[in-house]
Amino acid sequence: MTKQTLQDPSQPERERHVDPGDRGYRKSLKPRHINMIAIGGAIGTGLFLGAGGRLAQAGPALAIAYAVCGVFAFLVVRALGELILHRPSSGAFVSYAREFMGEKGAFVAGWMYFLNWATTGIADITAISLYAHYWSMFTPVPQWVLALAALVVVLSLNLVSVRLFGEMEFWFAIVKVGALVAFMAVGIVLLVVAQPIGGTVPGPQLIADHGGILPNGLVPLVLVVQGIVFAYAAVELVGVAAGETENPAKIMPKAINSIMWRIGIFYVGSVVLLSMLLPWNAYQKGESPFVTVLSQVGVPAVGDVMNLVVLTAAMSSLNSGLYSTGRILRSMAAAGSAPKFTGLMNRSQVPYGGIMLTGAVCVLGVGLNYVVPADAFEIVLNFTAIAIITTWGMIMLCHLLFVRKSRTGAVTRPTYRLPGSPVTQIVTIAFLLSVAILMWFDVPAGRMTLLCVPVLVIALVIGWFCVRKRVAAAKSLEGTGEDH
Repeated sequence: MTKQTLQDPSQPERERHVDPGDRGYRKSLKPRHINMIAIGGAIGTGLFLGAGGRLAQAGPALAIAYAVCGVFAFLVVRALGELILHRPSSGAFVSYAREFMGEKGAFVAGWMYFLNWATTGIADITAISLYAHYWSMFTPVPQWVLALAALVVVLSLNLVSVRLFGEMEFWFAIVKVGALVAFMAVGIVLLVVAQPIGGTVPGPQLIADHGGILPNGLVPLVLVVQGIVFAYAAVELVGVAAGETENPAKIMPKAINSIMWRIGIFYVGSVVLLSMLLPWNAYQKGESPFVTVLSQVGVPAVGDVMNLVVLTAAMSSLNSGLYSTGRILRSMAAAGSAPKFTGLMNRSQVPYGGIMLTGAVCVLGVGLNYVVPADAFEIVLNFTAIAIITTWGMIMLCHLLFVRKSRTGAVTRPTYRLPGSPVTQIVTIAFLLSVAILMWFDVPAGRMTLLCVPVLVIALVIGWFCVRKRVAAAKSLEGTGEDH
């Protein structure tokens, strides 16, 4: 029993809320794994690839947008961190939704999170196949074959053990962080020595000489906010991993607190540096801004190196999606709100049923890559947007209800807390709603996504009516103390 548990007088309350889906896991994730999962969740293709197009659209003020969105992303994961210390669970926010919002809340949270990662998985295998086509040796291979190969490899490794998942994420994160640190080091040297880049002398004057911080006005900056929020998606993954690590009360606060300064350095710092190395209008959509800079300096094979990095980021995302949905679906299966087979575990204590279900949806993505290879990425990416907003919103709502319950004495808040409650949660939820509203102005993709929301709501209502009897049965079995 940890020190945190001994000091927490709410232990009897927590015991009444043990998630049956948490049974049987090995506590194999080490502090280094958790730290790198926290880093990896905050750094992805949204920075390596997406920052170039956003810089060309919004100008240097993009750094401010990254900072603002980064603060809200940190608040979400900080709220999740407090819930983790209240009761670590591999079911994460689905388990907390069950505790504070009831089974209907858990049902919505779980299936929307599954939608998030299932569609992200399709986008990831599509991205991997596109990145692989960059090299001539893979050009003759059909896009769907590469997508299938990527899925088979990552799926197989994910099924072996949680320790192997942790190792994969550790090294994926090392590649991403190493590439960013190397670029920033080179960029700072170029800045200090004023080495011309493509005929342009780098320095702070590039911002002032090309229209200032907001060269295109405020509207483009506001419109890129939704894309930035999605770039931070996966920061909540650290909450799922908490259920498979020893002593989360000690490890989690350090890992979560580090996310804020990493966002500050890697996202905000990179954009500021990019703005001072080249004019904002030198960057373009579809090309990594780091490649734009380094190729003009004459760094050899920079395109190959950055393509390998973004390929790694996509593999990391696919790996994380399979991992997290496997754990979330097992928690839901134990409560009766997901198919029974998704609760099955193999000999290595890996919930293979849920992982295989996510993999099966990703196979649909292989089909999309066969039928409409040019459109596969855009078709699924927008559904991910709604799912992320819902997931983050429900984390904040769970925390708000948790705080409210603590005021009645039913639970006791840990010493590691989300600051500024309840204002923090309300402001964050309002921010997420504003991001959803901004999607309406992203024509046609964002608007079509919002128009699909009623379809999602109807599907969730139908799904609930299909499982409610099984949920009630699981609840009664849990009440009698029987294993099911």
